[in-house]
Amino acid sequence: MTRSSGFKVGMGIAIAALAAIPKLAAQAPTLSVDPSRLPRLGTVDARFQSYNVEMVEVTGGRFWKPYKATASAAARDAVNAGNMPTGGNPDLYEYRQPIDLSNPRLRILAAALAPAYVRVSGTWANTTYFAENDEPSTPPDGFRAVLSRERWKGVIDFARAVGAEIVTSMATSPGVRDAAGLWQSDQARRLFAYTRAAGGRIAAAEFMNEPTLAAMGGAPKGYDAAAYGRDFKVFVAFIKASEPDVIVLGPGSIGETAESPSNPGFINARDLLTASGPGIEAFSYHHYGALSQRCSGIPGQTTPEAALSKDWLESTDRTRAFYQSLRDEFAPGRPMWLTETAEAACGGNPWASTFLDTFRYLDQLGRLARAGVQVVAHNTLAASDYGLLDETTFRPRPNYWAALLWRVLMGTTVLDAGAHKGMHFYAHCRRGVRGAVTLLAINTDRTNAAALRLSVASERYTLSADDLQSEAVKLNGTVLELGPDDGLPQLAAVTAPPDTIELAPATITFLTIRDAKNPACD
Repeated sequence: MTRSSGFKVGMGIAIAALAAIPKLAAQAPTLSVDPSRLPRLGTVDARFQSYNVEMVEVTGGRFWKPYKATASAAARDAVNAGNMPTGGNPDLYEYRQPIDLSNPRLRILAAALAPAYVRVSGTWANTTYFAENDEPSTPPDGFRAVLSRERWKGVIDFARAVGAEIVTSMATSPGVRDAAGLWQSDQARRLFAYTRAAGGRIAAAEFMNEPTLAAMGGAPKGYDAAAYGRDFKVFVAFIKASEPDVIVLGPGSIGETAESPSNPGFINARDLLTASGPGIEAFSYHHYGALSQRCSGIPGQTTPEAALSKDWLESTDRTRAFYQSLRDEFAPGRPMWLTETAEAACGGNPWASTFLDTFRYLDQLGRLARAGVQVVAHNTLAASDYGLLDETTFRPRPNYWAALLWRVLMGTTVLDAGAHKGMHFYAHCRRGVRGAVTLLAINTDRTNAAALRLSVASERYTLSADDLQSEAVKLNGTVLELGPDDGLPQLAAVTAPPDTIELAPATITFLTIRDAKNPACD
């Protein structure tokens, strides 16, 4: 794993102790925890916390327009037809030049989250042509965008530099089909061969992005579950024969729970799995709890007032449980990967870039690790309002700082923290410290404090903000920001003696216990 010299994450412990704890709110429940006795639930992949770089970012094209779109961007967008999903409203999108994956700041920040998977896919990948030699000026018939070898080499170099493994999906539009409409592997074969020749590796691949929404993703007219099943079998045969080390992911579906109504043009995941038969090596799915304001007028939106609600946060579990039941039926024993998720579909709401969404982000990681999901790929690393980084400056947003703390403090062994009313509470073995435990306590109550009693000393990292919809986040009262040469700040803890620790309203606290001596963490 390569790390820039600017990467200076420290784990220094502040000398100051919590000499005086503010008086606890009368309503606050007190939770007593013995970190030495928390039992082991299981483990997650070392690349559990991962991220997406959309294919349209790599090629350049039209992606979800930020709410704070600039006048120059709007003018540029007006003269660039670009590419967009079938039936997409052009007012929702903005043209982007290809992302600069060689940017030093971007690489420093991505490397700090390593190891990870970088998934280069998305709806636009379904209709993207991988150039053979010279890049054509326009996409060939049956495609909407062109991925040049230079741009894909940029992905390979980025992944190598930041300690990431590449995940992607195949083009599935009419351009990759023969006269009878059958999917051909020529484009996929070319992509894999070039990746190897350029010194890279594709670790895992889905056949197509979100086949439940095949029509929107550019599939041939009338594409149905039977057509998907026929194509998927050809894809699996190609992978087994030519790329046997690649993990076959699937189906990569979205938009379903047990309560989901049927929609015209929607293909149920159950029908896809029935038609495709065996071949999946890791069961992948997508989850968005809502549609963003960009998709106004379409049912399924949310508000800032609901962002800390029990129902909103539990949507992660509802979607996971639905797809897990299908995994158990059609691919029993296979690991589950959530290969695309964020605050809301259609680029995220305006508050996706603020501290308000950090509660959803960390609670989702905690829930999914507890449930045994192996990989969670956030959408996106640096595009639109739900990006971990600002897409123009690559400066960290609150969710990035949360991701960094998770990476530094939360190991791959998951502990059973139990169920506790009024608090979202998770536990892992501390990363890199034998016998140590990290607790994650999320207080979603906007007005009342909660309390946690520990009989051993701990190191405390509390995230807070002066305004929940602020893009500035504080760690133990100090605003987190990049230093000179984009150096990451020291993540300094406050030492907490054995005592009752207050968890202020609307805050997120990691507590590490070095002397937990938990046998599950040896």
